[in-house]
Amino acid sequence: MNVGVLASGAGTNLQALIDRAHGREGVQLVAVGSDNVQANALRRARSAEIPSQTFPRARFPDRPARDRAIGDWLREQGAELVVLAGYMQLLDVGFLRAFPDRVINVHPALLPAFPGLNAVEQALHYGVKVFGVTVHFVDGGVDTGPVILQRAVELPDARHASVVLDRLHEIEHELLVDAVLLIARGAVSFDPVNPRRVVVAR
Repeated sequence: MNVGVLASGAGTNLQALIDRAHGREGVQLVAVGSDNVQANALRRARSAEIPSQTFPRARFPDRPARDRAIGDWLREQGAELVVLAGYMQLLDVGFLRAFPDRVINVHPALLPAFPGLNAVEQALHYGVKVFGVTVHFVDGGVDTGPVILQRAVELPDARHASVVLDRLHEIEHELLVDAVLLIARGAVSFDPVNPRRVVVAR
């Protein structure tokens, strides 16, 4: 399966995919796109000799035009699955239609709790004792798509987002790689009775 990745920042989730999935079990990372020309993810892509491209908002008249350009480029690169690995932009519904049930995201919370930006800060403010990570399909909402994988971690004494994020990053890397490999194997499907429920065959 050819995989395209969109990332806005440091690219640690991208690096996990490069290290643990690229070239394994038929998975090939074929493209890395970013809205941020300074994103360190682009350097990681170049180091791995993966084609990369930037799509800064100012270059396009509106978000649908940018998302159309991103989708066209990803298809040109042969991407069959699109992974949002720290991509900090919402995607237009037209983009999602171009990759039906083939766009996934990793989120630092146990959805449906704490969607959107600053999820860990939201959780700390709420006073939760259990944090976690979700990998989910992307739909037209904000972190509302069907859940593929989740994992929780108890941090009852956590007070600072940096401490929680340090614990969650390792989980993000593992779950995102697992999800990509499972999809590539054909081990991920939807329950015909409840299409919100993702079935994972291990």
